[in-house]
Amino acid sequence: MIDLRSDTATKPTPGMRAAIAAAAVGDEQRREDPTVNELEERAARLLGQDEAIFLPTATMANQIAIRLHTELGDELIAEENCHVFISELGGPAVHSGVVTRGLPGAAGRYSAEQVRAAYRVPAIHSPRTRLLWIENTHNASGGRIWPLEEIGELHALALELDLRFHLDGARLLNAAVALGVDAAEIGSRFDTVTLCLSKGLGCPLGAVLAGDSEVMGNARRLKHLFGGAMRQAGIVAAAGVYALDNNIDRLADDHARAKRLARGLAEAGLAVDPDRVETNFVQIDVAPLSKEEAMARLAEQGVGLSATVHPSVLRAVTHLDISDEEIDVALDAIPRALGARVSA
Repeated sequence: MIDLRSDTATKPTPGMRAAIAAAAVGDEQRREDPTVNELEERAARLLGQDEAIFLPTATMANQIAIRLHTELGDELIAEENCHVFISELGGPAVHSGVVTRGLPGAAGRYSAEQVRAAYRVPAIHSPRTRLLWIENTHNASGGRIWPLEEIGELHALALELDLRFHLDGARLLNAAVALGVDAAEIGSRFDTVTLCLSKGLGCPLGAVLAGDSEVMGNARRLKHLFGGAMRQAGIVAAAGVYALDNNIDRLADDHARAKRLARGLAEAGLAVDPDRVETNFVQIDVAPLSKEEAMARLAEQGVGLSATVHPSVLRAVTHLDISDEEIDVALDAIPRALGARVSA
């Protein structure tokens, strides 16, 4: 199977496995694990923040961030199809008791004007608008990137309205590589930043949450409360250190392969817009097939794609386990599975 379902499909490389096997470890809960400490220090610098904490998942990082910045009954504003709304099981309500407000977006983005219109002037009967949230890159829109100028506008508005500003940067490094900027140029504009290690970076698990030292002090307490504290976690943190050394710049290869896949599928007559491919996602409209039928036909041809939130759209996601040769095979197999009926 050519597994294009997600960049979470990556397996640790031989070099990463060697780093895991050789990891120096200690008691992570007591902050005595040298490999965890190294990962946290390096991740904080990478993201333009004072401090970072190592966590099992990016979902946990996001949920801790919400709890950090809000009180019961507060309101979180984000794009309506962001990950925290559609793929984290109602966590904002369950873990933090917050109200969520989804703004319609274009390419996963909303404007400062939309936020200003949605902002609730403090009143005795209304929830307090407290947390502003963006996802970069934006999963549901197909790995789309937030321009730095728009982030700057939202940052200024958050300061004006006394809102906390969080970046769900699960794939932040894809955005930074695509824009040709340091990740810190993006991450430093936020109160807190989530970065996932198990997607394009190729780690078996893990994420970090970064922010200023005072905020991260509270985040470490919440890490224990949410069940995220570990013991000899350097075994897996070593994969993150290896990834920061070896797997950031190569994200550009994933982007190039995604663009080549998109162009080839469009030339084959499938409903693909290569201009919307900004990072490592390719979206394919398979109508009139159902998503389930299309995925079954693709599986018969040895290709795995996955469904999206859109009624007739599948996605292909490139990653470090997908080679140029596998893109060649996919360019033949996907139109064979879908082309005749999709282009009819």
